[in-house]
Parts: sequence; C-alpha cells; structure tokens
Amino acid sequence: MIAPGSLWTIWLERTAQALATGALAPIPTRSERVVEAGIPFLVRVVEDAARRKRMARGPRSAGPDPFRPEDPALRVGELSPSHLALLNKYPALEHHLLLVTRAPEDQESLLTLSDLEALWIVLREVDGLGFYNAGPVAGASQTHKHLQLVPLPLGPDRLPLAPALAAARLEGWLGTLPVLPFVHAVAHLGGCAELAPLAAAEATRGVYLALLRRTGIDPGDPRPYNLLVTREWMWLVPRTRAATGGIEVNALGFAGALLVRDDTGLRRVHERGPLAILRAVSASL
Repeated sequence: MIAPGSLWTIWLERTAQALATGALAPIPTRSERVVEAGIPFLVRVVEDAARRKRMARGPRSAGPDPFRPEDPALRVGELSPSHLALLNKYPALEHHLLLVTRAPEDQESLLTLSDLEALWIVLREVDGLGFYNAGPVAGASQTHKHLQLVPLPLGPDRLPLAPALAAARLEGWLGTLPVLPFVHAVAHLGGCAELAPLAAAEATRGVYLALLRRTGIDPGDPRPYNLLVTREWMWLVPRTRAATGGIEVNALGFAGALLVRDDTGLRRVHERGPLAILRAVSASL
C-alpha cells in the first residue's frame, strides 16, 4: 500500500518516468476562457490530429480492458485492498489519476463504500477534483469501473464552477445552483475532508445516495450521470446524451472544463454558449 503522506511524491516520480519512456502520452491542447453567467469556462482545443480522429469515433473503447492487467509503467500504487492508482495514459490535464477497482466491476454500477474510501485517500493528500462518469452516455471511455481525479487548480481559475457553487441555494446541506439550466443537485460536505478516509466515505456515501434520489435516479436502478467531488462539495448531474453538435461531454464539463477536438468545436462553444451545450446533454428541468 502507498504509505500515508507519500502519494504525491510517488505520483510525481511515476509521471516523470512515464513521460521519459513514452508510456505517458499527454494530449497537446491550447486553452481559452469562455465566460457565461459569471462562470469562467475553460475550453481546451486538441492540437493533435490523431487524437482528433480518435475522439470522432465516440467515447467508448472497443478494445480489451486496459486495466487487466494494468500497464506497470502507469502504476502509481495500491490505494487500498480494492483499488489501484494509475496514471491516465492520455491526459489533457496534468497529473490525471485513475482510481481503478482491482476486481472487474462495471462502470455503470453504483459507487460503493470502497470506491469512496479510495477517493478520499487521494483527496486527503491532494487538493483535487474527483469525478465519476457512470457509463458511456456520461462520457465513460472504459467499461471497467474507475473514478478519476485531477489536482486543482484546473487552469487560470482554480475551479471554473466555483462562482456558481458560492451562490448555491441550499436547504441544510443539500440544494441546487440557480445558474444551471438542467437537472442537478449539490451538497456541501462540511468537515468531511478532516475525517479519516473510511469515515469520510461513510459520511459521503449517504450524501451521494441523496443526490441520486434528489435528481430522480433510483439507486437500485441507476441511469447515466456524472458525479463530481472536492473536499468541500459534491454534485451530481443526470445525463441523457454523450455529445451534442460533435462536442463530447464528461464530468469535467460540469466543473466548467470542456474539451473540443478542433477550432470548429471551439466556435460552436462560442456560438451556443457552454451552458446550452451542457443543457443539451442533461435532463431537462
């Protein structure tokens, strides 16, 4: 197991090694800030032609499970008896980590206490954004269950959605963000980040289930959704489509970070507006 307090050091060392050997293949992008309704959306434009073609084929991989066995060059270490930490081979954001179940589980299955414990093991050591794409409609590219995490800040703005979160309309700890024009729910996590990972997981699994129910999803029969988690907030958005107008959207879109494959995609973001794009792939109010 990765010793407490050593994750970030090991993560950086493994990243440097994987870059040096070519095992890690970051996606070259340039970024642009598109502000709408006070949210400074970060839009990254892919500058690699081969990656553009891959994105055009859709989000779900038709190949074998890349996590069984995992690439040892991308292995950061064991987070827990149930989860491994791996580098994302094709990151558009720096230090993109995957939290992968050791046993094969389906990406559309409900998150367990073990999943959330693995997430909090990382969040305790690294201030980041954790997220889950529940199935291909929600932007998942692999069927083997995995959460993901990227360190904050995401760009010039620490977390683009932060202004909307600051204006959350809460009843107790649960509520919505008035600026978002689609079904969603948000919860403030209070002091969960100060708890041990298992205790934080126990506290936040109830929050996760409440968010599912608040957005009309039966935990016993989950539909596609995106879940996002920071040390302070958890929010969830049901999904109806994987893409709109050639723009694929995963959980990062609901943090205020979009990835488009070319300048045509960037122009569409400007013309339609980021919120209209997110609304088009989400459940209507």
